[in-house]
Amino acid sequence: MSQYVIAIDQGTTSSRAIVFDHDGNIVSSGQLEHEQIFPKAGWVEHNAAEIWNNTREVIGTALAQANLTRHDIVGVGITNQRETAVVWDKNTGVPVYNAIVWQDTRTQPIVDELAADGGVERFKQKVGLPLATYFSGTKIKWILDNVEGARERAEAGDLLFGNTDSWVTWNLTGGPDGGVHITDVTNASRTMFMDLETLAWEQEILDIFGVPRSMMPEIKSSSEVYGHVHTSQLLREVPVAGILGDQQAATFGQAAFQAGEAKNTYGTGCFLIFNTGEEIVHSKNGLLTTLGYKLGDAAPHYALEGSIAVTGSLIQWLRDNLGMISSAPEVETLAASVEDNGGVYIVPAFSGLFAPYWRSDARGAIVGLTRFVNKNHIARAALEATAFQTREVLDAVNADSGVDLTELKVDGGMVANDALMQFQADILGVPVIRPKVTETTALGAAYAAGLAVGFWNDLGELSSNWAEDKRWEPSMDSAERDRQMRLWKKAVTKSMDWVDDDVK
Repeated sequence: MSQYVIAIDQGTTSSRAIVFDHDGNIVSSGQLEHEQIFPKAGWVEHNAAEIWNNTREVIGTALAQANLTRHDIVGVGITNQRETAVVWDKNTGVPVYNAIVWQDTRTQPIVDELAADGGVERFKQKVGLPLATYFSGTKIKWILDNVEGARERAEAGDLLFGNTDSWVTWNLTGGPDGGVHITDVTNASRTMFMDLETLAWEQEILDIFGVPRSMMPEIKSSSEVYGHVHTSQLLREVPVAGILGDQQAATFGQAAFQAGEAKNTYGTGCFLIFNTGEEIVHSKNGLLTTLGYKLGDAAPHYALEGSIAVTGSLIQWLRDNLGMISSAPEVETLAASVEDNGGVYIVPAFSGLFAPYWRSDARGAIVGLTRFVNKNHIARAALEATAFQTREVLDAVNADSGVDLTELKVDGGMVANDALMQFQADILGVPVIRPKVTETTALGAAYAAGLAVGFWNDLGELSSNWAEDKRWEPSMDSAERDRQMRLWKKAVTKSMDWVDDDVK
């Protein structure tokens, strides 16, 4: 009887379940989008109950599609949108408020208040992160400060916090009926509360934020048996054995296991991760220091990360907010109909600028408009914005590591776009390589779970599964590359200093 691993990929726009075979190939999948909730400008929320219901449904779809039952599945891996905070009642399983999404900027006043004593890098040496609205910590504080009765319930020990990995795991393993309240080191490293060296919650920082320790999940490795699926679920009694935050999971799925290896994932946002091995490297160029992975009792691997807030979601914005296209693939068609961007640059700082700038006062800008410009140029500029932002992050990685990357492995939904990938290679000046299995986020979670239950033996076996699908070589001359980057950087400066006391 063939056996498989199932990965739950709880993402920003959808929840998916993907079944993988021993060669790392996709056998079947299920996917459901969930509502994007925007109560106010800068606020982004998800309904955590909807996410859990969708997760259960996509598991059923994936199993049914391949005519599989729980007996065919040896382990469950989980990967998730990081930094999206859920706070729920441990007795009822009901969230006290919608999940606050990583893109949400409502906590800027909390950031400013905490940064008044020590600046935005107040905790960076210990946790690897600057004070920013991006991370989970300020979101938990906002919920406790603003949801009626939440702080009292939290201090009484009735409330639990988790990123969506913890929320899914807790429900999958029983919820109020014995659900396991855990997270892995990669997700814990995105809260602002985990000490990078001890891999434990830092009580002093919890106290400063006013977050009770009792809310926090137990920190585990990325690959071990955490518990088993509850008897009420389709996958009952199957071990839940791997958790990796989505970007770390993609890195793992790309088999970038060793120091000096890197990948870039093109999704809602864009995230470049550079493996620094067992060494903690503190960035001097606007990158984050984060956990790469930790396998069972083995030493943790660390990473530098460049986080870009808006890439794929810029294309969604063109579709949903402007009505310029009816489907995302149309962007490539429009962009290909013009020779260049017509002098237009789009800086999609909808949530401020992330790496390498970390400017919360920035907002989106379209610059260089003339009467000559049409929607085709705007479509091209939207695609190019992703490549320009990636180049800036890669420059920061090269500066921090002291070793220039010679190629970039890529994955995520946008890598199907040939025009974007060619421009990415052109503006980087290095080859861009897409693997045969581009669902590397789910694959990484499957690998972590499979290693824990002995489905795969070691990292070498996983590396042998990786295969190249397509490679884009740079064709732009260096003078044009430099000109494009100069204009891009000029455009970025036009997005800064927008938010002040009168503009939110």
